[in-house]
Amino acid sequence: MATRNLQWVLASRPEGAVKESDFRLVESELRPLEQGEFRIEVLFLGVAAVMRNYMLNAEKFERPLAIGDVMHGRGVGRIVESRNAEWRVGEIVHGKMGWQQYAIADGSAYFLMFKVRQRVAPVSTALGVLGLTGFTSYLGLVDVGAVRAGDRVLVSGAAGGVGSNVGQIARNLGADPVGIAGGAEKCALLVSRLGYRVAIDYRAGDVSPGIAAAFPDGIDVFFDNVGGEILDAGLAQLRRHARIVLCGAISQYVNGVERPRPLHNAYAIFKKMARMEAFFIYELSAHFERAEAQLAAWIAEGRLIYQEDILDGIQRMPEALLRLFAGRNVGKQLVRVAG
Repeated sequence: MATRNLQWVLASRPEGAVKESDFRLVESELRPLEQGEFRIEVLFLGVAAVMRNYMLNAEKFERPLAIGDVMHGRGVGRIVESRNAEWRVGEIVHGKMGWQQYAIADGSAYFLMFKVRQRVAPVSTALGVLGLTGFTSYLGLVDVGAVRAGDRVLVSGAAGGVGSNVGQIARNLGADPVGIAGGAEKCALLVSRLGYRVAIDYRAGDVSPGIAAAFPDGIDVFFDNVGGEILDAGLAQLRRHARIVLCGAISQYVNGVERPRPLHNAYAIFKKMARMEAFFIYELSAHFERAEAQLAAWIAEGRLIYQEDILDGIQRMPEALLRLFAGRNVGKQLVRVAG
């Protein structure tokens, strides 16, 4: 087994946009395991927009990061050594692993470690459609958004890791999804592969006319991954008793944390007797098994096509995160760390 470990550590806290120079690649010795621990060879790592907040210690649910600490992040990997009878060598697991080739966990609640049980798709999907990303898509739409057959559904960030699933889930449940994405290529993908009836290109200008044209009778469910101007535009087109699901706010993660954009159409929530609710996926963990089973069944039936954007090599972790903020990813942004 290897004796050395490549790790990306925090080199500086971002000022404005995240930069590659905010990270440093280091090599360290693998330490011996203590009783109760197990070692994981990381196969894939995922990135998420919230990682900028990790770098600023702005998320209270995650341990603080000091300069020189290994970057936080979720991965999927294979247990290669274990001193814990509950976690056996050879098992494939996903959870908090950090930006490194080898991770150590102990099965405690902090690591949010789960064994991969569904094998209808490659193990990389444990970070996407058959992991927290997929659970966020399904439970956010079904449990938080209370989607019903016939609902008119708007999804922002529709070509991202979560959004690329939401349109298909809505379609499978008899709803009518419309997606917002950036660029003609992504918009074509939404309609041709990802279940959306219409795609609205936010890079082509103000999305308000496109939303109004796509929803002449208003929006029943708005699944928002973007926040800011796009959230505001969607609020202007709500139907009575609409549900707005606040899943993410990538447009606000750089400047909006300090200076949130006002929502000029917030009064529509009151006027339309609508409900706007944010959610934290870890608080819905009791429902993960139900979500996983339904998503896996749809994949097996050919009714859910998962979309992954994979870079090769742990050296490309900062590039992967920067691609996310630039909106260059199509589907879940991953990095393949080992074969």
